[in-house]
Amino acid sequence: MTTEDTAPLRWAPRARAISFGVAAVLAAILLYYSLRGIEWSQVGRIVASAAPGRLALAAGIATLTLFLRACRWRILLNAEGAIRVSTTFWATAAGYFGNNFLPARAGELVRTFMISSHSALDNTYVLATALSERVADAVALVVIGAVVLLILPAQHGWVARAARPFAVLGLLGATGIAVLPLLGSVARAAIERAPLRPQLRLKLITVMEQGLRGMRAFHDTRRLSGFLALTVLIWCLDALGTVIVGASLGLRIPISVAFLLIAGLGLGSALPSTPGFVGIYQFVAVTTLTPFGFSRTDAIAYILVAQALLYVVIGVWGSLGLWRYRQARRSA
Repeated sequence: MTTEDTAPLRWAPRARAISFGVAAVLAAILLYYSLRGIEWSQVGRIVASAAPGRLALAAGIATLTLFLRACRWRILLNAEGAIRVSTTFWATAAGYFGNNFLPARAGELVRTFMISSHSALDNTYVLATALSERVADAVALVVIGAVVLLILPAQHGWVARAARPFAVLGLLGATGIAVLPLLGSVARAAIERAPLRPQLRLKLITVMEQGLRGMRAFHDTRRLSGFLALTVLIWCLDALGTVIVGASLGLRIPISVAFLLIAGLGLGSALPSTPGFVGIYQFVAVTTLTPFGFSRTDAIAYILVAQALLYVVIGVWGSLGLWRYRQARRSA
């Protein structure tokens, strides 16, 4: 192995350390802003008053949306192979588990490897479908935020300002998914003409073609229609779950504000973050809910319960998914 070959290996740990350092600083700043002036005794009383039945209902809805996300991803995966619903569900659960507890969105790699190990699909293709799914979610969240901001009388702060740049990024991502697969021959010709070693050239061509195949899964009308229908259903159920969690704490969150909140949480999670999105979720909850009559204390109480509920649901299904994966590997 040459010095040129080992350079990326030396830089990888350094890049991860820098990324985590940026995320930790950002989390500290956002937590400082979000937690100022919080009445912790009141937070404790609100949390202690939570209605278990409603929290159980919200946990059931969260499980259902996790299953629907797996079904939605399966639509893209099945463009190149036949993947079972159960396999996709356990991989999706393990991936979300990884995103909640590991830095740098490592869960996307976890679910990619789990699918690839249970099928003949290439890692690059599976990862491309997973990342394309994320881009589609970002576009959906931008649309949700824009529609709600047009309806609500109160002009919201950071979400209103962030909607435009995120809309541009989402539009670029959607355009890339639509256009890049059509330019595969151009990209291949450019790589073949590049002054690269033959082995590296072949590897780049293979990765590019697999990635474009993952994006091309959206180019079928039936698959796209099914994907969009499930996307609408998923985000509607997430908004309903937000309303139910708020009701369990005695907080009446209007459905329009719930949609705005999940849009803010989704867009905020795209920022560099520590495991569990600590700091980002608190900041989004406070800045989203307070303009609509909720106190900062109410907002913190809500997001603490909502995050804890999410950790439990994802933790249970994700850990089961990883356990099943390890058992299958041992059997193999």
